[in-house]
Amino acid sequence: MASIQTTSTWIETFGQFLLDNGKLSARDLDRALRLGEETDDGLHRIVTKLGLVTETDAAQALSASLKLPLAQEDDYPSTPIHDGEITINFLTLHKIVPLRKEESGLCLAMADPTDRYAIEAMEMSIGARILPWVGIPAEIENALDRLYKSGRSGIDDMLPLAENDTALQTEQDIARLRDLASEAPVIRIVNLLITNAVELRASDIHVEPFERRLRVRYRIDGVLREMDCPPQHLQAAIISRIKIMADLNIAERRLPQDGRIKITVRGKDVDMRVSTIPSMFGESVVLRILDRGEIRLDLPELGFNEPVLSQLRDILHQPNGVMLVTGPTGSGKTTTLYASLLEINKPDVKILTVEDPIEYQLDGINQVQVKPQIGLTFAHALRSFLRQDPDILMIGEIRDQETAQIAVQAALTGHLVLSTLHTNDAASSISRLLDMRIEDYLLASTIAGVLAQRLVRTLCPHCRTPYAATPDILESLGIKAETGRETPTLFKPKGCKRCRESGYHGRTTIHEFLPVTDRIRKLILRHAEVSDLRTAAQEEGMLTMYEDGLRKAMNGTTTIEEVLRVTREA
Repeated sequence: MASIQTTSTWIETFGQFLLDNGKLSARDLDRALRLGEETDDGLHRIVTKLGLVTETDAAQALSASLKLPLAQEDDYPSTPIHDGEITINFLTLHKIVPLRKEESGLCLAMADPTDRYAIEAMEMSIGARILPWVGIPAEIENALDRLYKSGRSGIDDMLPLAENDTALQTEQDIARLRDLASEAPVIRIVNLLITNAVELRASDIHVEPFERRLRVRYRIDGVLREMDCPPQHLQAAIISRIKIMADLNIAERRLPQDGRIKITVRGKDVDMRVSTIPSMFGESVVLRILDRGEIRLDLPELGFNEPVLSQLRDILHQPNGVMLVTGPTGSGKTTTLYASLLEINKPDVKILTVEDPIEYQLDGINQVQVKPQIGLTFAHALRSFLRQDPDILMIGEIRDQETAQIAVQAALTGHLVLSTLHTNDAASSISRLLDMRIEDYLLASTIAGVLAQRLVRTLCPHCRTPYAATPDILESLGIKAETGRETPTLFKPKGCKRCRESGYHGRTTIHEFLPVTDRIRKLILRHAEVSDLRTAAQEEGMLTMYEDGLRKAMNGTTTIEEVLRVTREA
């Protein structure tokens, strides 16, 4: 068996590694060490359970402190090793995966390389020396699922534990429902649904009851994918468990409810917005995952390129005016506004936001959650805001005439106002505000610019496949083939282990930015048609979302199919 350093030595090195790399504060390390003495649990497990460091950071620290190699995704085999000689239950219990055979022994990825029992049991089982490697728990579980469980999500493993739970014949017994929701199998199933979603980078979890099944779907990179379904007889208990976690009323099943869950998954702090609505066969639940560790609130990182980035920043540094971000639900509007606020968030600037809901907490920015049930609407909050002496206001959404009028008045009185609007493109926003009966002269003098955007899936950089665009393809896309120029290269998805065979990994924006110039102002005063506004903006240099998408498709960021999917242009 490979030798492991003495416990006191590696724990000291482990903690020092996290301190030196800025992953853990001295105060948090002391807190974790004290808890370890009280609970007799390992420091590497405590720091992730408390959400102080991520599993990846903890694995890197373990590798450095134990002087053991850290298993990468490519190190995991494509076929099982010693399959049949070792039970899947043992591998799952100890979170270990055989990596490869070498002359000196078997390389074994371990979530806890200090688990001497697991190492000795493996040596006795296969009759060979074990060479422990440090494995990231999420990657070990993914490998176990792929190699030994035929791709199951892990829910099936819990079904035997849940078989003794009787189905509710009626949901009148609220006490029984609460008891069911608190039983171990239900808790583990709900935790697994959330953990799997975070690992797969899902933005939403949809739990949908139907007559003969309970369907679970994840929205990954903007596209819904159906997952393994929990047993239907646990439907009421699973939904009640989610409602309990979100501090909702489990007895109320006739009205929609909204709540929030804060949880630590794999050492990462994750916020979830929970929405329930009554449907024909029970309550439908959607959990919006707000993974603060994954989101990058930086405009260049969000896909904004020159000259749009330069125009956007010019407006953000103006002393007053209104900037709008438009697009449908789920197009990244709020993320763009947050990134914009962080660009201009300085000690000498006071920023107030009114949102429904507050998606991410921004340091140094005063954020207000609207509460219509007590009269705290967007319009009511904005009236109070103007007495708080702000420099910049952010309105989560302009929904009605009253909110729009206050936003315009705030811009006229020397404030920079950022907000969102639900329209299909940038030019339509002007028409929409005029339809809200905002005076044309006020609109022309306050609107500084309108940004319209959509989200497209980005190709996996490890497996994207180039292909030459034929003249027919170019013609269908509206691209004129130039004589003497080489055929443009496009890209298509292929699928690999890193992107879970989808061919895509992550999302980026495609956008169009309409700066309100003197020509646009004259058109606003004339109540010009949307098509005239769009044409004028394009003549002044605006790239449409479709054109921006084509550029990103031709440089390999995304595919033509993705651009067409979100812009609906043939």
